[in-house]
Amino acid sequence: MITLYSFRRCPYAMRARMALRYCEVAVDIVEVSLKAKPAEMLALSSKGTVPVLDVDGQVIDESLDIMRWAVARHDPQDWLLKDDPQGQLAIEALIEENDQHFKVHLNRYKYAERYPEQPMAFYRAEGEVFLRKLDELLEGRDYLLTDHPSLADVALMPFIRQFAHVDREWFAQTPYRRLQAWLQRFLESDLFTSIMKK
Repeated sequence: MITLYSFRRCPYAMRARMALRYCEVAVDIVEVSLKAKPAEMLALSSKGTVPVLDVDGQVIDESLDIMRWAVARHDPQDWLLKDDPQGQLAIEALIEENDQHFKVHLNRYKYAERYPEQPMAFYRAEGEVFLRKLDELLEGRDYLLTDHPSLADVALMPFIRQFAHVDREWFAQTPYRRLQAWLQRFLESDLFTSIMKK
């Protein structure tokens, strides 16, 4: 029995759900109310954040670890770029930059009222550095590192989506046309629409 404790709009939970769906893992998804977290989830993982995967008593409570666990079982489109050591290093570097740096700017941009030290536009400009980098990576191809999605594309996409949705009009008029098209492709994909059904 495999159970995923998830929250529909959480970007970490989104990327875990996409990986599980892609790998065709049969999983029972428990939608968590962040105001009233289920005791069984807290018993599995004391940090109390989603996603949490329970695989017959084995607990995986980091979204990236859930993605890796799933893709190690079944990787039909080669998300891991298994014959490309440079590509594997690039996956690691992009995810680390997203999770350790871009996410900080995203939070401050999205919740600028909590960070009055700087105006919202300042935090957006900080995050924009990463958007520009990703847009450049997409030159001449549809995905960040190769001609098909990799683990990096799927791990980053929910956070780029969140950044774009803070001010959709602003994002639509940016020069990051390739990144806009990349995001739109994911938003319209069966993979994403299937994991966002209520």
